[in-house]
Order: sequence, then structure tokens, then C-alpha cells
Amino acid sequence: MATNIQTKSYTITGKQPFHIASARTTLKSPLYKNKKDYRKLLLEQTEELDELQNRMYAHDRYAMLIIFQAMDAAGKDGTISAVTSGVNPHGVVVSSFKRPSAGELDHDFLWRTNQALPQRGRLGIFNRSYYEEVLVARVHPEIVTDMQRLPESSTTDLAKVWRSRYESIRSLETHLHANGTEVVKFFLNVSKEEQRQRFLARLDTPSKNWKFSEADVKERGFWDDYMEAYEKCINETAAPHAPWYVIPADDKRNMRLIVGRIILQRLRALKTSYPTRDKHRRESLEDFRRQLEDEA
Repeated sequence: MATNIQTKSYTITGKQPFHIASARTTLKSPLYKNKKDYRKLLLEQTEELDELQNRMYAHDRYAMLIIFQAMDAAGKDGTISAVTSGVNPHGVVVSSFKRPSAGELDHDFLWRTNQALPQRGRLGIFNRSYYEEVLVARVHPEIVTDMQRLPESSTTDLAKVWRSRYESIRSLETHLHANGTEVVKFFLNVSKEEQRQRFLARLDTPSKNWKFSEADVKERGFWDDYMEAYEKCINETAAPHAPWYVIPADDKRNMRLIVGRIILQRLRALKTSYPTRDKHRRESLEDFRRQLEDEA
């Protein structure tokens, strides 16, 4: 396991102001020697992640909600796939949240994501999340005023809307933590230039054309607005029990190794264990063994 991944430098707990302009999108040097070494390090991480998730499932006291937020082409899908590739599928549930359906719009903004919160013993991964409601909706406030069919009196003061939603999110994450769900939030911080290069790659590669849409280019025009929204969101919702992790995303391999290390650290900190066997349980297991052996 690589020992040169210092995760503290990526952690935002709310104790100090976060300035997105100072956040790195790349590292001075890679965390791996070469492609083979990267695969080895990633495999070590996924093997330990699988063991810790199995132990968490047997312990049956905790769950973990892992949230990924990022600009388009930052690498959310690939990171989720790479980091969880070796974990028992029974223990991981990935939920993606795109444009809300008509039915979802008939509920409050937390409703649809609450339906997908992980059970105890499982990792729940949100590819985008309720944070879209203070990111995309803040950049495009017509989503709130025109699409969400809220009472007119509650949308006349948009600053109040955002304050209310930050408070709802903070309350939710405090509630989840108090009830055994650890909240792990990642902002994959890709640079505007790297996003441009990845969009061009999608256009130049026929097998990736489907990933590109006109909306991708349109949203680039709101880059500065999104950066302002992310900075405000992270400052308003980072807490010691629910920190944000701002990960340099221009090198996808570095990003995946850092994300994997952070998830492992959070799982280790839970100090889960397999259930102990008392005398009665040991005797029951021996009885079952005899029954099975007698069948032969």
C-alpha cells in the first residue's frame, strides 16, 4: 500500500474557510511509479475495501454514504467503478441522480435521495446527489422558481432558499451520523482546460461520442458561477462528522488512489468486528457440523 498519500491536505471540515481558487487540480508528481504500479496499488485498496465492507456488514451497526460531485468529465463514473471493482456487489449500491422526474418534483428536494440511503452494513454511493439543489439550481435559479412548483411566497427571496437548503442538508447529515451512517463527500476538482481536452477526446473518439451533448458546452459558459456555488456549498456544509474531500482530478489515476485511501481510512475508523461466538453458539455450530457430516 502506498504510504505517500496524505489525505489531510484534501480534507475540509469547516474549521477554516475553503477557497476554491487555491484548491489544486493536479499534483506535482504522481502517486504511482508506472501503470503496473498503479494497478497494484488500486488492487490492494479494493481488496482491503472488500474485507472492511464485509466486516461492516457482519457488524451491522454502520452504513456509509459516499457522495461524488463534480463538473462534467471530471471522472465520477470511472472513479466509482475503479474504487469499488473488487467489492462484493451485495455490499455496494450506486445511485445516479439526473434531472428529476415529474413524480420526484412533487416531493421536497431531499425526498428522491432519501429513498436511496444505504442500509446498515452497506456502502451507498451517490453519483450526484441532493447537493445538485444548491449547485445546478443556484447557477440556474429558474429550476427553483419555475420547475419545482414551490409556493410563490417561498421563492421570492432566493438567498433565503439557499440558506434553508444548506440548513436542511446539515440537519440531514447530522441525523445520519447520529444514526450510524458515515457521510463521505468528494468534490472531484478538474480544471477548465482539462475538461476541454476531455470533451475534445469524446468528440474525436467514436465510441465516446455518446457521452457528449450540447449541454456540456453550454454549461462551460457558467464555469465561474459553478465555482462560486461549489465554494459556498462546501463552506456551508463541511463539518468534522461530514467533511468534504476536494480531490485533484486532472490525473484520474492519482484521483482514484486518493479517493480509495480516504474511503479506507473512514472505514477503518469505524472499528467494526465480526460477531464473537459464545459457548452456546459454538455448541450450535458443532451440532450443525455433525448433522452435515452424518449426511455423508
